[in-house]
Amino acid sequence: MINHYPHRPGVLCLSGHDPSGGAGIQADIETLAALNCHALPVITALTCQDTHNVAAVLPQDPAWVARCVALLQADQPIATIKLGMLGSAAMALQVAEIAQGINAPLIIDPVLRAGGGTPLADSELLSVLREQLLPRATLITPNLPEAQKLAGLDEQASVQACAEQLLKLTPAVLITGAHDDTVNVTNRLFTRHDGNHSWDCARLPGSYHGSGCTLAASVAGLIAQGISLPSACQQALDYTWQCLLNADQPGSGQWLPRRIRPEQA
Repeated sequence: MINHYPHRPGVLCLSGHDPSGGAGIQADIETLAALNCHALPVITALTCQDTHNVAAVLPQDPAWVARCVALLQADQPIATIKLGMLGSAAMALQVAEIAQGINAPLIIDPVLRAGGGTPLADSELLSVLREQLLPRATLITPNLPEAQKLAGLDEQASVQACAEQLLKLTPAVLITGAHDDTVNVTNRLFTRHDGNHSWDCARLPGSYHGSGCTLAASVAGLIAQGISLPSACQQALDYTWQCLLNADQPGSGQWLPRRIRPEQA
């Protein structure tokens, strides 16, 4: 007999493909599966990378991505949209048009640089992100260097200064604290309407590949299930920290979050 369980909410994932399996579309799929959501993965860019760094990026055809999304949208409900690496300004423009045509919360992980240091967004893409996508977002989840770049501020700008500038562009920003030089990691949520919140967690040793993807995807999955933004952020941060705590190192570079536990497989 077939068991008919309730439908899992569908999350449209527009992200790059990472062949190391640490970040990008695979991170989205694993995270959403672990949180009992159904990923609808559409690849925006192919990458040549390992657990150390990104060697090359091949953006996909924006029209092809739009066609994929149109078919998905006609076929099944989309509860939330999660954006990761876009790969080109042309793709960013297409994704902005896609987001405008779907009545669903939009969670943006503004991937501007690889963990190994390779830039993943030029000035044109950054401009489209700021002008076309951030105003449509429900939440953006930058780390501090990404927040500084998006806010148009220098590398000395504080979290508070970045948040003040970014809230002029987007309704809510979760700035993660992994890049701070502190004993604990402080993650701060700033919003126009739901107040400000902060959460601390123990800083783990090592360097991790795919933590930002995991966080943004988990927020998208939790919001898809009707959880409020502050609560979704708190739960997503807890989930991401557990994934990092249980991370493994299959390659010789960064550690990869373990998003699906053995008991969930």
